[in-house]
Amino acid sequence: MRASWRLLARHRDLRLVLGAGFVSMSGDWILTIGLLYRVYAMTGSTLAAALTVLSSTAPPVLLGSLGGMFADRWDRKRTMVVADLLMAGGLLPLLAVHGRGQVWLVYAVLLFEGVVNQFFSPAQQAMVPRLVTDDQLVAANALNGQVRDVSRLAGSALGGIIAAIGGVAAVAIVDAASFAGSAALLRAVRASGRVATAATKAAVPLRERLAAMARETGDGIRLTARHRLLRALLIFVAITCVGEGIFSTLITPFLEHVLHANSQEFGLVSAAQAVGGIVGGLLAVSISQRVPAARLFCWGAVGFGAVDLAIALYPLGYRTLWPSFVLMIVVGLPGALTLAGMMTLFQRNTEDSFRGRVFGALNAVEGVAMLAGTLAAGFLSKPLGIVPVFAVQGAGYLLAGLAMILWLRDDRPADRTTASLVPVVVVDDALRERAL
Repeated sequence: MRASWRLLARHRDLRLVLGAGFVSMSGDWILTIGLLYRVYAMTGSTLAAALTVLSSTAPPVLLGSLGGMFADRWDRKRTMVVADLLMAGGLLPLLAVHGRGQVWLVYAVLLFEGVVNQFFSPAQQAMVPRLVTDDQLVAANALNGQVRDVSRLAGSALGGIIAAIGGVAAVAIVDAASFAGSAALLRAVRASGRVATAATKAAVPLRERLAAMARETGDGIRLTARHRLLRALLIFVAITCVGEGIFSTLITPFLEHVLHANSQEFGLVSAAQAVGGIVGGLLAVSISQRVPAARLFCWGAVGFGAVDLAIALYPLGYRTLWPSFVLMIVVGLPGALTLAGMMTLFQRNTEDSFRGRVFGALNAVEGVAMLAGTLAAGFLSKPLGIVPVFAVQGAGYLLAGLAMILWLRDDRPADRTTASLVPVVVVDDALRERAL
């Protein structure tokens, strides 16, 4: 705990960015939980729940790499502020949703929010290494994960309650206010959001600029594919995000039909993971300079998968709700370690001027994988059953974590003795010229 406070006390900009994240993500969780519950309540359809998740996961598939490319061209701080304001305004159509006939508005709004977020997310992820020194990067990512968990704890618990009391309109208003608050905090950040290479671009014809943008959009995938560590991380993300798509789609019917939870219990179960995540974040901060990021990542993933699998399978022998609360708390701890380790490895092994494109590629892969998981869950849960399909996501995480232990074992000595696990991405001349 003391290490966390010391880091925050020394870095004003980090406090502002984390504060903005807490405000906006709390609103997002209120919206997400509220919409998932209301859409399923209005339709009674797992396919409708899948379409709700699909509306958020489709944009990364189409725009993830494009958003990352602009994160390396535009001022990252300004990009985040403008994106926050656009997402606040984009929630207004939800005020017109009153029943099953307007569910299409939910899909449209979530699609818009997902599109704008493709420009916000890589800018934010690329900005974090500018706020702290390299030896504090694991701790900063762990604190960022804690913010997500605290916001999830608050937002998930409130989401079901607000949705039950005020419906879709209430959760939309709360989330819009959170985006406005986040934009105000980000405006106060002093660190520069400008990318050095962006200032060197000479005026060129529009056709050549569009061609260069098209090439740069694919740079993130090409850079990641050439780098052994980043390639391994991307494969891990692809496997586990299939599971995330399954989880997001089936968590509502799993709790309602398998464990017979009501809306308030649904929100509390969803928030429970954040409790363990807060503890895990504190642990990650305290050991960040003693334990290699790769070890945090690998063993955290194995632990997360094992507990996640237990959550899916325990109702086969004991169909009651309280174990889900306990296991969701437990799973948060390895989840926090996994996230802090993985984000640090991505950030340390990518040059700043290309970091946005790498995170854009990451978002695109996440989107494709979540789309696959969402569609699989929506169409397979009826013929196969909710529990078997739900269990796939835990098994995938467990196997992916074990695979990463084997894949990265040769890199561990370097991680113990240097600031980064392996040398930073080496950008070839052709790719560098595109950024100049």
